Amino acid sequence: MDVDEQHLSYLPMQPLPAVHVPATDYDDHREQHTPLCIDNGSTHLRFGFCTSDSPRTGINMVAKYKERRTNKPLLLFGEGIDIEGGARSQAKTPWEGDVLLNFDALENALDYAFIHLGIDTPTVDHPILMTERLASPLHSRALTSELMFEQYNVPSLAFCVDSAMSFYHNNLPSPRINWGTMQATDYLLKLIQLKYPTFPSRLTTTQCNWMLQSYCEFSPDYTALLRKLKDPLNLRASERIIQFPYTLPVTEEKTEEELARIAERKKEQGRKLQELAAKSRMEKLLQKETDLAHLLSVRERRDEETKKEWAETLKEEGLANDAALDSIIKKLEADLKKEEVPTFPLVDVLDEDLDEDGLKEKKKQKLLKAGYEARERAKREKEREREERAAEEKRDEQERDRDLSGWASKLRREQEVIMTRIKERNRRKAALTDRKSAASQARMKSIANLAADDRLPKKRRKAGGGECAVNVVVPAHADTEELTRGADDMFGADDADWAIYRKINTSAVSSDEEDDLANLQAVEQKLLAYDPTFTEEHTHASLTSQRSALMSAFRPQYEEGDVQGKARIHLNVERWRVCEAWFSPSMAGVDSAGLGEVLQNILARFPDADKARLVRNVFLTGAPAQIPGLADRVHATLRPILPPETALGIVRAADPVLDAWRGMADFARTDEFARVGVTRAEYDEWGGERIKRWWGGNWNASVPI
Repeated sequence: MDVDEQHLSYLPMQPLPAVHVPATDYDDHREQHTPLCIDNGSTHLRFGFCTSDSPRTGINMVAKYKERRTNKPLLLFGEGIDIEGGARSQAKTPWEGDVLLNFDALENALDYAFIHLGIDTPTVDHPILMTERLASPLHSRALTSELMFEQYNVPSLAFCVDSAMSFYHNNLPSPRINWGTMQATDYLLKLIQLKYPTFPSRLTTTQCNWMLQSYCEFSPDYTALLRKLKDPLNLRASERIIQFPYTLPVTEEKTEEELARIAERKKEQGRKLQELAAKSRMEKLLQKETDLAHLLSVRERRDEETKKEWAETLKEEGLANDAALDSIIKKLEADLKKEEVPTFPLVDVLDEDLDEDGLKEKKKQKLLKAGYEARERAKREKEREREERAAEEKRDEQERDRDLSGWASKLRREQEVIMTRIKERNRRKAALTDRKSAASQARMKSIANLAADDRLPKKRRKAGGGECAVNVVVPAHADTEELTRGADDMFGADDADWAIYRKINTSAVSSDEEDDLANLQAVEQKLLAYDPTFTEEHTHASLTSQRSALMSAFRPQYEEGDVQGKARIHLNVERWRVCEAWFSPSMAGVDSAGLGEVLQNILARFPDADKARLVRNVFLTGAPAQIPGLADRVHATLRPILPPETALGIVRAADPVLDAWRGMADFARTDEFARVGVTRAEYDEWGGERIKRWWGGNWNASVPI
């Protein structure tokens, strides 16, 4: 299948994990109480001192893995997990969805962060500013505080919301929903797995995240886009093709001379096998004759020898007793008779000339003769059918050589007739599945009539009662017993009576259907062999399996054996569907309000004057803000719910990924940071759930400063 090279992209090779060397300049921060900023995201963990220009970053994932060769337990973090094949299945993140629950993974991630920051003291003697989700559950906050104060003995801990910190760095506001890059990546992975259930390569979340960042985008009007993509041409034009690695099968091509030599060699081998089989059969026959003659000569000595001598003779021949000898002789005689033309001399002898044993043998020979003659008739019938087929093929070949186009037209008409019968039969089966269709009503009527006929007494059936009564004309001299038996036994006298069961039992395959399929296959094989205009696309199997143009554009089919095509993923509707989940999470199975509904609920709480001020300063941050079209989609969502004269301004963060951490670093360098953190003494007094209320953090379970 041809593809547009402009839309074809190759999956980038996964780079080796970067070696993150722990910092060696910790002396600059030793005993200085420099604040630490930790952005604990669901996808990435960003950490660093507030005096740094940019944070250290790692994938927020941990795996405990036992190395196979040395059998040593390993603790892998971040991108190092993808290098070990068995570690990926054991990896887990601190987050379960949008809730922080796996605190053993969080502890491992924090150990990694503190080690790479060069902290070599028994405790972490630095104030911590750490992100948490909006309206974080108190359970998650309490365990995080316990980990920080009890495990690392930090002097103070403050929680903040990442979007608020990005606002602080850019001096702009932002909303947030419970749907992020991690959920969108998993959603794209599920859509691709559903679309390609037998894809030859294993898809990873890293690859799907690359597809999300590279090819997905927001649509200002998703419904209008779907209407546009209903056109197969538009769907093909919008697709992006990702070529995954593949391995071409090694096939050894042979020339025509080599193929001819192989065919001749096979034919010669077959001829030799036939000769060997005939020779072996003859040797076995001669051996059986020799064995039979020897055993007969042994049996003749039975009357001449004493019992002791006869027992020794049987022992020498490997026989247990006389019965074993007679059994072997009888079996050898039967085997030799099979190779001879059987004779039945007693069949034509009169019974008066035979004694009791002769009559039994005559009866046996009659049965054997009947079986032999039946086999001979079957052989002659097969030979006649073979000759008729050969004659038919010869006539067909002569007609084909005389007028190829007329011969092909005749076979095509025959194919059309057979396919029409098959279609009509399938249409009837489909109609029977609908209980309101005429065919289904007729079937139910036949069943009801048969049931009613079974329940009627014989007298009423004779008198013509019931819908299925049978009127039988009986001669005047027939007695009552014959009349009753005749009325009961009339069903089945006509072969057409049995068609009622075929109408009722729709699941059984009829003999007519089997014959039609066999004849159709034979006709199509002839057309494929001799008609150059008849291809596989014209066969019944191809016509019945043809897909609609829209389905073919949605997921193109490649020919069998096309390894390169089978290793391709066609992204079309998924490019916009994944991003639409930010505005309609329910389409991904998430019970949550979308971004548009969140904005509407926020604006509904303010008077018109304040609402106008808010919508002039809509701020987009976070990794999804990098996806094209988000600003246009937010504008299309807000514009209909605002007065026409209201100005609408949408701004994206300068660096949507790192601005949250940079905002944390900016705030940590201010004097206000010391007032918003919870100290160890306050933690001992309040517990881990309490925090101080300030503009950048959550207010649930908070204490005013």
